[in-house]
Amino acid sequence: MLRLAWRQSTSRNSRVEPARLLTSAFLAADSRHHNSGGDIRCFRRPPHPPTHRSQLLHHHQPAYYLSSSVFMSMASGDGGPSSSPHKHTNRLANERSPYLLQHAHNPVDWYPWGKEAFDKAKSEDKPIFLSVGYSTCHWCHVMERESFEDEEIGKILSDNFVCIKLDREERPDVDKVYMTFVQATSGGGGWPMSVWLTPDLRPFIGGTYFPPRDHGRRPGLITVLTRIMEQWQNNRPALESNGERILEALKKGTAVSANQGESPPLAPDVANRCFQQLAHSYEEEYGGFRDAPKFPTPVNLMFLMSYWCVNRSTSEGIEALQMALHTLRMMALGGIHDHVAQGFHRYSTDSSWHVPHFEKMLYDQAQLAVAYITASQVSGEHLFADVAKDILLYVSRDLSDESGGFYSAEDADSVPASGGPEKREGAFCVWTASEVRELLPDVVEGASGSVILADIFIHHYGVKMQGNVNLEQDPHGELQGQNVLIVRYSVELTAAHFGISVEKVNELLAAARARMAEVRKSRPRPHLDSKMLASWNGLMLSAYARVGAVLGNKDLLERAVQAANFIKKHLWDAEQKIILRSCYRGDNMEVQQIYPPISGFLDDYAFVICGLLDLYEATLQTGWLQWAEELQLRQDELFLDDQGGGYFCSDPSDDTVLLQLKEDQDGAEPSANSVSASNLLRLSHYTGRQEWLLTSQRLLAAFSDRLTKVPIALPEMVRALMAQHYTLKQIVICGQKDAPDTASLLAAVNSLYLPHKVLMHIDDDSDSFLCQRLPALSSMTQQGGVATAYVCQDFTCSLPVTDPQELRRLLLDGTTDAQAD
Repeated sequence: MLRLAWRQSTSRNSRVEPARLLTSAFLAADSRHHNSGGDIRCFRRPPHPPTHRSQLLHHHQPAYYLSSSVFMSMASGDGGPSSSPHKHTNRLANERSPYLLQHAHNPVDWYPWGKEAFDKAKSEDKPIFLSVGYSTCHWCHVMERESFEDEEIGKILSDNFVCIKLDREERPDVDKVYMTFVQATSGGGGWPMSVWLTPDLRPFIGGTYFPPRDHGRRPGLITVLTRIMEQWQNNRPALESNGERILEALKKGTAVSANQGESPPLAPDVANRCFQQLAHSYEEEYGGFRDAPKFPTPVNLMFLMSYWCVNRSTSEGIEALQMALHTLRMMALGGIHDHVAQGFHRYSTDSSWHVPHFEKMLYDQAQLAVAYITASQVSGEHLFADVAKDILLYVSRDLSDESGGFYSAEDADSVPASGGPEKREGAFCVWTASEVRELLPDVVEGASGSVILADIFIHHYGVKMQGNVNLEQDPHGELQGQNVLIVRYSVELTAAHFGISVEKVNELLAAARARMAEVRKSRPRPHLDSKMLASWNGLMLSAYARVGAVLGNKDLLERAVQAANFIKKHLWDAEQKIILRSCYRGDNMEVQQIYPPISGFLDDYAFVICGLLDLYEATLQTGWLQWAEELQLRQDELFLDDQGGGYFCSDPSDDTVLLQLKEDQDGAEPSANSVSASNLLRLSHYTGRQEWLLTSQRLLAAFSDRLTKVPIALPEMVRALMAQHYTLKQIVICGQKDAPDTASLLAAVNSLYLPHKVLMHIDDDSDSFLCQRLPALSSMTQQGGVATAYVCQDFTCSLPVTDPQELRRLLLDGTTDAQAD
């Protein structure tokens, strides 16, 4: 079933299949450079495909498929303008994207995506070379160093093509269109992505990474460019007609719509199938959903915990919870978790979560913080809450702008502390055994035998004198003799081994980590992508609000409010009433915007709206609820498909985006349609707008085929479908907002994971936003002058409750007397 899901996610329609022949036929003019049965891809599907297409696309390990000369390539990774003189400077020097700035001094006549480049291609009748990547992409750096810094290649590109460089994180709409083409024509995809277009932006050939020159039977970029130039001159009509045929097939093959009057599929059936598919791909020893590489997949974990909530008494429900909690525990203990400086790396290269790809992405931190705080709610284990706080500590320290926004990512590569011109993956994070011994020489009093702090640390975190990274996880030889910290023993076993108390071990390990963190500060840091995206800031807003509410942590809630204010100030155009996609950190730490700014996409609206709803439930400040309503109305105007249901990823009126796609995959980030389905349901309960309930149902009906056949591809949307089916509980707290009795009732609510609820607060103001929208709330009052809770569902409300423990029991099992609403 997993393989079936993968095949359907990468090739959705058999009508697209013949297009795969295009690339091989195109390059077959010279069999010395390429065999007739191949294609020009460099990133091929691993032997065991990931569950989600987007996981493959974030999987930067072409090492299994490239030559040894490519194995030894290092990323440059530098971003931003340099004070040293440059031989070449192109238009990208005027951009603010860290990725585009990395290419500002290539000997390539780069243009950013836009009218100037399009007009040049049309006026000179030249094909467009579109190169897509992002600033922390290792193999994007490799291709830059090998090819785009090469004078010969730069001249070929500049003389014969209009060259466009695109940051996929700035323009996900453009990236999705051409990635869909590359996947359909080559069977795989990844970054860097290389696509050749006609002057009217229609793709006719594409691939991913190319080495600069031929290597064995694999053509180099110079060969590919030469073939394209020849075919453009001699066989252009065939190129254009093939490209047009593929594009038309993609338009049909990627269509997602509901038939008139179609209802969403039955939620229990879909949820059961999603659970079975996840259970089939689950790896029992270390958790997670494949062998290696292994991705965190928070969308899977959140589904499993939601599934348990409605199946607590069944063996399937118990198994789902065990799968989620075991995965989260093993990740927290593994090397994918930065034990010294907090946060999580992108993915693990092995099945035991030990050796990661060291890149850190904002969207991972946001979703994992929510997953861990949810695990603390369902299990009561402090470990999970501690990890959630740990993630937010990292984000607050290393990914936060003074303005309140959040940066996008930290690179995997950096210059080793020992020096040298080349960056190495993980250099900022790894340790030799001798370093650890030198840093931690303190004698431990009371331990059995002669023990120093380093002995305890080395034992607990699996440090070895020869290094603890296997050769299979280190194809470049960058981690020889190095150690990636991984918890090898419980604190209790470590304490018993050295004959000291558990409390003492915790104290010693914390002191050791703090000392090592100080040393890390003196090492050359990885490149920071200081771009601030509305969508990822929305995800992070949810994380601070959710974690802050569960822990009752005012500092975290204040940071959430600061983030929301940042979005409103810097990423919201109040005059045009549109979200802006991105803003940037200037050279003097000020927030900068490009002109014209990039208008927001569907995920920007959906993730910010979700963040605002979570912020309202955490702070009970109705202004955030009102803005969420305003944004949802605007989202509907810009992206809603009135005919087929659901939302397009980008504005359908933009004629430079050739495919109007509806993202049908919850992967590294949840699909914006999945999040929108939940947002609409929540907002219908807050505002009384029943049309939003219908819009949500129609959205789910549009994805009915996908949900029914491969729900594992859309676990976040399955959660929304479940919420529709089981209906939301409305928890209404009546009382003075800052009073202790109100706080006690709110704490009881926030201590529980209730995936199917909306939380509301009303006081004595009958003219409040909520009372105006939901007149029935005006009849709910405090009982006996103390804060009072009402729990309503299916137009029936409980009798008023004033005791927090009674409210908790009511929410857990629903056992209370009820009255008609």
